Amino acid sequence: MKRIVIAGATGLIGKQLVIALAGQEEVESHILVRRKPERVPTGVIVHEAAATDWPTEVAAIKADIAISCLGTTMRTAGSKTAFRAVDFDLVADFASAAKAAGARHMIAVSSVGASDKASNFYLKTKGEAEAAMAHMGFDRVDFLRPGLLTGGERPENRPGESVAIMLAPLTDLLMVGGLSRYRSIPALVVAQAIAHLALAGGQGKHIHENDAIRALAG
Repeated sequence: MKRIVIAGATGLIGKQLVIALAGQEEVESHILVRRKPERVPTGVIVHEAAATDWPTEVAAIKADIAISCLGTTMRTAGSKTAFRAVDFDLVADFASAAKAAGARHMIAVSSVGASDKASNFYLKTKGEAEAAMAHMGFDRVDFLRPGLLTGGERPENRPGESVAIMLAPLTDLLMVGGLSRYRSIPALVVAQAIAHLALAGGQGKHIHENDAIRALAG
């Protein structure tokens, strides 16, 4: 039995990941939330607490695998400081607490183009979060770098994103060769890939972009 703790379980990918893992007999799923969701799959253990108390909750769970689906947007956050507080600080604190509690495998949703050397603030923050987790001493780390996410229930209305999703079938056709990693991808596919990785075992650092994510999802 693998014990898994998930942060960001109420987001676009997280919701579908929780459902995917709930059907796995060899998995015990724990989710960290600030507010309990209206619907939780049978068997999923909910830990409702302020984000500042998550490290204490993680310490008590003692998961084998930690999964971060955490993430916000600059529009929602309202400032670079607030954005970094979620996409770097909260992610890194969650991963660090999981490692201290004995987790051996870290899986995190990042972004296509993430790099700690990027000039773009969003991509640099994502890359710095990856770098921090990669140096925490996990036996295995997996970073998923999807492009534009499609499908699923979004917690907020983002007009620009809605237009991009509507145009995705056309723009995806233009992204060939090395640009294929920027194609859109269903959030469900990303969730299915994470569920596969959670049961994979192994060691090392692994980065999964668009085509690799689809292959993992099966």
